[in-house]
Amino acid sequence: MSNKPRSPGVSRQTHLSDDGLQRLEKQLAGGVAVNVPVLAQWIRRYGEPARDVIRRHGQYCDELDSVES
Repeated sequence: MSNKPRSPGVSRQTHLSDDGLQRLEKQLAGGVAVNVPVLAQWIRRYGEPARDVIRRHGQYCDELDSVES
């Protein structure tokens, strides 16, 4: 075991990048049907940009209107 002091992890803001939105875009563009709770999680994490991607691929539904980002 080492006595090396622990350093904090990557901040949430740094962790959430455009890479995540690109993964969502790729999934939806590939025709993957993503269920509503998973889409809601994307919106909570990435906000309006995720909502826009979901709309663009025709998987947005009224149920997602109540999800806060």
